[in-house]
Amino acid sequence: MTFAAPLEAKSIRFRARSFVAFTLTPEDPLAAWLEGLDHWIGNSPGYFAGRPVVLDLNTLKPDVAAIESLVDVLGHRGIRIYAIELDGHTALEPNLPPLLVGAKEATTDGLLPGRKARDSGTSEGKAEGRAPEAGPDKDKVGKAGASKVDESEPQGAPEASGTLMIKAPIRSGQAIVHPHGDVIVLGSVASGSEIIAAGSIHVYGTLRGRASAGALGNKGARIFCRKNEAELLAVDGWYVTAEEMEGVSRGKPVQAFLDGESLRVSTLS
Repeated sequence: MTFAAPLEAKSIRFRARSFVAFTLTPEDPLAAWLEGLDHWIGNSPGYFAGRPVVLDLNTLKPDVAAIESLVDVLGHRGIRIYAIELDGHTALEPNLPPLLVGAKEATTDGLLPGRKARDSGTSEGKAEGRAPEAGPDKDKVGKAGASKVDESEPQGAPEASGTLMIKAPIRSGQAIVHPHGDVIVLGSVASGSEIIAAGSIHVYGTLRGRASAGALGNKGARIFCRKNEAELLAVDGWYVTAEEMEGVSRGKPVQAFLDGESLRVSTLS
């Protein structure tokens, strides 16, 4: 009589990990929307690289052929679509990204239990251009999304208040993501680097990279810097680019904050 040896049971470990993704919401006329997107990419090249992007098609409601074309068009712009939101559909073609269900807006209350923003709001994560009110210190703004929440290795440590103090300069290519409060940088921030904070951002040197404050839905967040040479400033997703700040607030000490549905960049005396 022979006996079969029992198969060795191997455990497979599954882990849940949360990301805050960009949500792109194309609108008609699509050509104009793509033109605005190209303007954004031109001012912030590589901004979408390595970031989860969800395509919300509930406004456009295209057919399957149009979805395939749009995903391909975005791919040629360096934007990889990870999932699609489209009500009323149970599945798409196998060559398309999967349909996403159960998505939630990124808010401070939802992602940071026990911490409430000073003036909480919702970051919709839509990349769309909007025109602000006219004024001497107001720039064109648009709505951007929150970035991936993933702790990098900042050259500092959070204080008890949730503030992250960084005593060394931030070099080009570094990304500081702090989803628990304010970020204070005692040095300068190099071009090609990025700071993303749930609260406000304070830079006591020259800010040449990108700074996104209130990234999880804090409309009361602000950005302060001693010298503004930033590639991009954003508060709660509303952004202004270097090109749009030229001749207005470049090279000056500034603060950036939301004024209604406009991002205001004003000089500090």
